[in-house]
Amino acid sequence: MSQDVINVIIAQSPALLIAIPLVFAFFCPFIGKISNTVRNIWVAAGMALTSAIALILAWDVYAFGTRIYVFGAQAANLALPMDSGGIPVRIIFTVDPMSALMQIIAAITGLAIILYSISSEQRHSGLSSFYTLYLLMITGIMGMVSTGDLFNFFVFLEILSIASAGLIAYRVDKGLAVEAALKYFVLSTIGALAILFAIGIYYGEYNALNIAMIASRMQFTVLDQVALVLIMAALAMKCGSVPMHFWTPDAYSMAPSSITAMLVVASQASLYGIFRVLFTLYNVTLNTATVGWIIIVLGVLSMVVGVTMAIPQKNVKRLMAYHAISQTGYMLLGVGVGLAVLGNQPLMDSFGYVAMEGGIFHIINHAMYKGLLFLTAGAVFFRIGTYNLNKMGGLGHSMKWTMVFFIIGALAIAGIPPFNGFASKWMIYESVYVFNPILAVIAMVVSILTLASFVKVFHSIFMGPKLPEHADVKEAPLSMLIGMGILAVIVILFGIFPEAVVNTLIAPAAHALTNQGAYISAVLGGA
Repeated sequence: MSQDVINVIIAQSPALLIAIPLVFAFFCPFIGKISNTVRNIWVAAGMALTSAIALILAWDVYAFGTRIYVFGAQAANLALPMDSGGIPVRIIFTVDPMSALMQIIAAITGLAIILYSISSEQRHSGLSSFYTLYLLMITGIMGMVSTGDLFNFFVFLEILSIASAGLIAYRVDKGLAVEAALKYFVLSTIGALAILFAIGIYYGEYNALNIAMIASRMQFTVLDQVALVLIMAALAMKCGSVPMHFWTPDAYSMAPSSITAMLVVASQASLYGIFRVLFTLYNVTLNTATVGWIIIVLGVLSMVVGVTMAIPQKNVKRLMAYHAISQTGYMLLGVGVGLAVLGNQPLMDSFGYVAMEGGIFHIINHAMYKGLLFLTAGAVFFRIGTYNLNKMGGLGHSMKWTMVFFIIGALAIAGIPPFNGFASKWMIYESVYVFNPILAVIAMVVSILTLASFVKVFHSIFMGPKLPEHADVKEAPLSMLIGMGILAVIVILFGIFPEAVVNTLIAPAAHALTNQGAYISAVLGGA
């Protein structure tokens, strides 16, 4: 490949990140008419290309700084046309290290899941529609974390919600999956209306939709506060935070396991939306201490309610869904502490940045180990056809690799060294303890309860003698093991080399998120 072609790919990477999954999704039903094998190659190639573009764009952002991409402009970085009156009127992608980190998460997880699903979904019909919706889901996530304006954030959120609802209902399951999808879709629609109303408020006040433009003019009026409450409530519900988590157990448990793993990333895209609004749109115009404590309380409630609801569950995916809620609490806690001291530079330098880095590090760690755990649950279901823990046992004899992957994911989510969950949780414990020791103690107790819960699950699924009804069970197919293996390797590597990950990926993302001035200058050129 010539240098000119490489330069074009790098220059157009923000647009390609959306265009590639869209094109592959559009043609997927037609390719599926040829043969299932050709369609599988097609969707795997589409996801591999999307992942490659995401990693190229992320490399470019981390190496050379925030990327601005203006659709339809004479130059891709021309955010302010001559006749626009100083307002960025076109569709603009603004990709800083925080956005790039989220793209890396979606790229790695998306590729692992598509490899896994080639075998896990092979018994089902309607796979062309399944993969079309999956690629649209990827489009929605990539768009949400890349866009620089609020209306397009709403558009990509809707693409993600519609595709996710279709995939949650994919297996029907005597109507239960459809019911879960309907609940998700109705709540998503209500949330979307709240976000759209908030966007209308911003446009009415500031005559702009671009995040940087609104941020530069933010006055934090009563209307701005109303808009903040609307958008925060909607996105907190979408990311599964307590007390708006009620859709999560149903949707996570009824969706195919590969989709559940992707729903974790989708929820994190909404979490990204919360952080982008708080830090980039409002920043210090907020009463950061008050709003920071609100985020902290949401985080603590999510941790405690999630883990206590998980412990009595008999359905392994429903149990894991509640643990996903609990783990979201750690991210909210870490970033909430950073927000609470945002206006105080000495406190930020002392522990605020570390708390934020811990919370952001936990986002990528959670995507890897929780995705891995959902995939192991799916592998077990693939072989024995049930998620009921009371009907499992002794599978460690015949599913050794699945058992190993489950152990890796379980130890990571419980915060046991040397896995990645320990690295990010330790950063949260240390920094939060300085801020408020009680919060750190609560976080540690939740980790202990998480460990106890997964010890019970491990014993129920894999330990004991072989059950007669599972005598013929075999290990999961190779492509499912490869998908799980990719995530397991990252869980281990991020746990063994956390400092390298934090210095390379996490710290730049945390500083980009807090540096509102740099974000505005990147788009408006210091205007």
